[in-house]
Amino acid sequence: MRIALLTYSTRPRGGVVHTLALAEALADLGQEAEVWALGRGGDRRFYRGVRVPVHIIDCPDVPFETVGERVLRSIDLLREAFTPSAYDVVHAQDCITANAAGPCVRTVHHLDHFTTPQLAACHERALVEPFAHVCVSSAVAAELREGWGISASVIPNGVDAARFSAADGSAWRSRFGTYVLTVGGIEPRKGSLDLLGAHALLPEYPLVIAGGETLFDYRGYRAAWESRAAELGVAPVVLGPVPHDDLPGLVAGAAAFAFPSTKEGFGLAAMEALAAGVPLVVRDLAVFREVFTGAALFAGDPASLAAALREAVTVPSPERVAAGRALAARHTWRRAAAAHLEFYGTVCS
Repeated sequence: MRIALLTYSTRPRGGVVHTLALAEALADLGQEAEVWALGRGGDRRFYRGVRVPVHIIDCPDVPFETVGERVLRSIDLLREAFTPSAYDVVHAQDCITANAAGPCVRTVHHLDHFTTPQLAACHERALVEPFAHVCVSSAVAAELREGWGISASVIPNGVDAARFSAADGSAWRSRFGTYVLTVGGIEPRKGSLDLLGAHALLPEYPLVIAGGETLFDYRGYRAAWESRAAELGVAPVVLGPVPHDDLPGLVAGAAAFAFPSTKEGFGLAAMEALAAGVPLVVRDLAVFREVFTGAALFAGDPASLAAALREAVTVPSPERVAAGRALAARHTWRRAAAAHLEFYGTVCS
């Protein structure tokens, strides 16, 4: 089966990580999987090596372009370059590629609510025009069904558990001490202001923030975050995107992993932390209850988030850590790929 998987970027973000890992797992099962992506800012390769053929479409930066204009240009560039007739299955992983691909399968990782007309229209088309849908959790599938009347198959993410379980975090602990880590950058959906408030209540543990690659413009939110940090008298360590080979050690070295997102489809970065044996604190959302019950602590506002993080750092729970490692080990990409093959056979026959 010739399968094209399409993603909007070459840089590390949950949907991109998912796309590459799924494509490789499908190839390991004997399928002809290829990846198509937009290369932003001169990118000619993905953030890591990829074991399947890749097609990267040049998407140069345009000065003073709005996010809406960038999205529409991205769709046009990919639509012009992509050759859907070469594949048995076309699988889009986000709203940009779903708009560009024509008839396709769509994975809905999470649902957004845009106010910009261009983005809202793009988001809507990317939900209603694909002929079949996958969600990475039942919580997102329920939201899609209730909001749009669309039924989706649920296929959870995989995780490269061995990569994180074998990581050595000692160098990062030597650098930062007993630190709390979050991965995902500084943006509204990641609950960054709440985490900042929690950090102010337990400043004895450095807060390290990694990641942050995004298509959207969060400069206003980042400025508000920096202003709030100054008011609170705290100075988290903001690393930005971390090289692929360095990430497992950074995760493994943390005393606790904070994931207070207000909206997620699954929580791949949190699952990677569990694979590394790091205590996990997540926001009390339905999707996280579905995925992480028994393996994480749940919190809401900054005060409860701070309390949960303090417990995670100071009160060892071998049972919860063991449950987390076992949970991550069960979520293999091979298992996800096998489920996708069954799905493709059903919807594309």
